[in-house]
Amino acid sequence: MTEAILENIESGRKADISLSQLLNIARGLNVPVSMLLAPVGTPDSVLDLPNLSEDFESMTAAEFDCWLSATPASAYRPRSASERSDIAILSSLREFGTLRRELDRLEIVLQSQKAAADPDLVAANLEVEQRIDRIAKEAASVANLLQTAGLELAQSEVESLEPESL
Repeated sequence: MTEAILENIESGRKADISLSQLLNIARGLNVPVSMLLAPVGTPDSVLDLPNLSEDFESMTAAEFDCWLSATPASAYRPRSASERSDIAILSSLREFGTLRRELDRLEIVLQSQKAAADPDLVAANLEVEQRIDRIAKEAASVANLLQTAGLELAQSEVESLEPESL
């Protein structure tokens, strides 16, 4: 995005921006997209965006943020079973990512403790190994749920959760 485009947006000479421009601005500012679209500083404020359907008329800034981010059990209440299901799948996908990151972190902790060769860490190694096992089982369960729902996870992600790979 050029400086000229940003100047036109800021000055109001450019009334509409493309989705890619919106995403680039949010990424450049390191803020969630919803912060650019809704007055999240006043979460109960009514959403004030032009050209939206009637479905958005009574939506608050907080509800909009939760809808946009598909946050389960939040200010936004899904209107249909299929929407609820989609939100649950996205939530499970996020949980899977969190579990994978925690497994990676614990592997680093375990490797560091083993490399230290400190006798005091031997008991801690066992505890970390047990946590890795529990989290790997939970991640495998979530991966199975996601695959059952029709998502295609990278085979390497699923295989890395198998006991012999840990």
